[in-house]
Amino acid sequence: MNKYMKRANELAKYSMDNNKGGCFGSVIVKDGVIVGEGYNTVTSDNDPTRHGEINAIKNTCKNMSTFDLSGCELYTSAYPCPMCLGAIMWANIKTVYYGATAQDTGNIGFRDDFMYEWLNNKNEDSLRLIEMDRKECVEVQRMWLDKDDKIEY
Repeated sequence: MNKYMKRANELAKYSMDNNKGGCFGSVIVKDGVIVGEGYNTVTSDNDPTRHGEINAIKNTCKNMSTFDLSGCELYTSAYPCPMCLGAIMWANIKTVYYGATAQDTGNIGFRDDFMYEWLNNKNEDSLRLIEMDRKECVEVQRMWLDKDDKIEY
């Protein structure tokens, strides 16, 4: 498994195991070094915007003392929702590697389909989305589905 995707997936599992939020994690890499991390804290923070990608962007911006993450790449355990895609693009991140697909995430009860249908035009000059290590990332999502004490949202 890719070492950056492995770390994103570990963060997803941490969030799930510790009831921080959904089973989603992200890392941001610049020049081969992880410069920021984040995991989903929607339910623990009572904030619907606290997705793994958003938290990773905030952490990276703080660590790098900048709002412009040009030259960075994002690795995330699942295909980003439309909100996160917008934040990624605003942060000037041009490449995203994702594990589980949007359909995989929908299969465990997360409801982004209506947003994707509305946003059906994608421009690879603005953002490239590249599936990576799906099997390992979906494995954590399957654990989420079977988790008895999860807080659904």
